[in-house]
Amino acid sequence: MFRKHNFSGIILTPRPEIRPRKRANTISTSVKFVGLGLATALALAAPAHADQRYVVSGNDRYRIGQADLQTSISYSGAQTLQVRKDGPQTRFTAQAHYTRSDGAGKVPAQATFVQVMTPAGELHDSADLDPDYLTVLNQPFAIELDKPTLNDLLHLRGQVPFAFPAPMTGGMLKGFLERGQIGRVSSRPVLAVDFDASGPMRGPLPDHNDMTISGSMRMRGTAYYSLRGEPLLLALNETLTIAGTLRNRGQSSPVTITYSRTIKADQAQPPQTEASSH
Repeated sequence: MFRKHNFSGIILTPRPEIRPRKRANTISTSVKFVGLGLATALALAAPAHADQRYVVSGNDRYRIGQADLQTSISYSGAQTLQVRKDGPQTRFTAQAHYTRSDGAGKVPAQATFVQVMTPAGELHDSADLDPDYLTVLNQPFAIELDKPTLNDLLHLRGQVPFAFPAPMTGGMLKGFLERGQIGRVSSRPVLAVDFDASGPMRGPLPDHNDMTISGSMRMRGTAYYSLRGEPLLLALNETLTIAGTLRNRGQSSPVTITYSRTIKADQAQPPQTEASSH
């Protein structure tokens, strides 16, 4: 979703049409520049990667009005990331199978997101069929860093400020990146990169154009990049919170919306989702 600072290769530029609950669609011309690291363009190593498996979970929570009317949608499943060389380009394909649960019950669902990286370091979204934002490619952090950028992050001290367009309705979010701790994900050493940004929220409610909201939004997250082999994104925790006033047909009510996603590399075979196991 973001970009415009020395570490722009970590945060991806948002596409104006992206919404947390958008309709599935195919994009042929949208371009996300993976951008420059501290001094060089991000580029993937030539050897092909083995498929990487992830487990994924998420939750969308809506609280409207003084009576605290609440609605919740949860997601749980698994996905596989394929990285393939295609001539001078590199093709990323993420496929997720998951269960979507709400007050009406549970249903199986699937998502696909495809990106192609050119030799110039541009990521083109060739297929976006991920309406619930659950694939590892459809996130604010780049799927992979080059090793010089990772080395710069290892030696980073303090916060790096930046500003970028809001991922839903425009306006500017201002925030920072900073180095986190070194830890492990699925027994592999990783470096954490923390992210925090906030700004105004004004416009129609996602998927409800007849409703408008004015207030503020804040997005926080931590990405975990591998320190062994290629610097692949192995885990991600992120939360987007919107708080403000909802207006609908002359009526107004306080509203809080929270979108959270957790993606983590899994060395085991992805489990079947609850709904698809029957």
